[in-house]
Amino acid sequence: MQYCTSCAFPAVAATPLTFNAAGVCSGCRATESKRAIDWSTRRELFRKLVDEYRNDSGYDCLLPVSGGKDSYFAAHVAKEFGLKALMVTYHGNNYLPEGERNLLRMKDEFNFDHIIFRPSTDVLIRLNRLGFTKTGDMNWHCHAGIFTYPMQLAIRFRIPLAFWGDHGFTEQGGMYSHNDFFEYTAKDRYEHALHGYDWPDFVEESENLSAKDMQFLMYPSDDQILDVGLRGIFLSNYFYYDGTVHADIALKNYHWEAAEQDFDRTFRRTSNLDDMHENGVHDYLKFIKFGYGRGTDHANYEIREGRMTRKTGIAMVRKYDHVKPRDLQRWLCYVGMSEDEFDALADEFRDKRVWRIVDGQWVKDNIWGGESAYGPVKGLPAWAK
Repeated sequence: MQYCTSCAFPAVAATPLTFNAAGVCSGCRATESKRAIDWSTRRELFRKLVDEYRNDSGYDCLLPVSGGKDSYFAAHVAKEFGLKALMVTYHGNNYLPEGERNLLRMKDEFNFDHIIFRPSTDVLIRLNRLGFTKTGDMNWHCHAGIFTYPMQLAIRFRIPLAFWGDHGFTEQGGMYSHNDFFEYTAKDRYEHALHGYDWPDFVEESENLSAKDMQFLMYPSDDQILDVGLRGIFLSNYFYYDGTVHADIALKNYHWEAAEQDFDRTFRRTSNLDDMHENGVHDYLKFIKFGYGRGTDHANYEIREGRMTRKTGIAMVRKYDHVKPRDLQRWLCYVGMSEDEFDALADEFRDKRVWRIVDGQWVKDNIWGGESAYGPVKGLPAWAK
């Protein structure tokens, strides 16, 4: 396995990567290119853009928010530029207590109207199970919900401008240049955020899910989008995006709370408080599939911003990426599944470019050199049968 010589990313990752002759990944190169951008000029471009959308009789913009540090930054920007924003939240039912408090605090901290949509718990449980068994991602419904329901409301309230935070595939993997000013599209939603699945794929007899159950996951039609002139922009094209800085802004200015307890699979306590399983079971599934996890992701951010050496970052990867999290037991109880069943199903999603079987154990190459075995084979993926 090839690893970036600057950060800790492996060549096979959840975000597409390329490497230059020196072995530096496209994500690191995108971060380096950000430093050459005149962000004061970008700020003025943003001002001119939002001035075109100011509305004397309605909302100026829509903010999809989870209550996290980046949501607070988006609301902070809207407030700073004097915009009347409508905040919209898709609630996946598994918030950490701190995350729930952060979410509910937003309307008063920013004085914006706030709509929180809470789907049926029964439907969410079934979507958890089916997301895992069908895509290897029990949080598929969360990605689909936050990237769909706010846009439904943008159509309903005829709000033509929506703010998204960062385009993760660019910030993490360098998919686009910040000079491309890439914008949110239905195609990007489907291919990247939703992994190439959509709500019709979840109309299943096995979970008794119908189209009626998933109206909140139905993206607006092209005609509706064109009628409103709906446009989604990424703030990371106009402001230097740094999650650690955003957390500081939220903590210092808006009474925001970080996680009270350490996570099992990462050293950061400021990310993904909107789902207690995001840094746990969900991220563990990424390790099962690709051989790395949030320890790698968060180390990459810190290495690229110069707050952590690559050597320390590799130590974080070694400490966190392989850990089977304690929140797995809660999720198994939530959906009614045994741990043996979970392990066997998870094994089916392993990528053959990363994993191989040696003496009944799953083995992969490590960034610190050599190979390691990570647990016995419980279920064979199709390529190993």
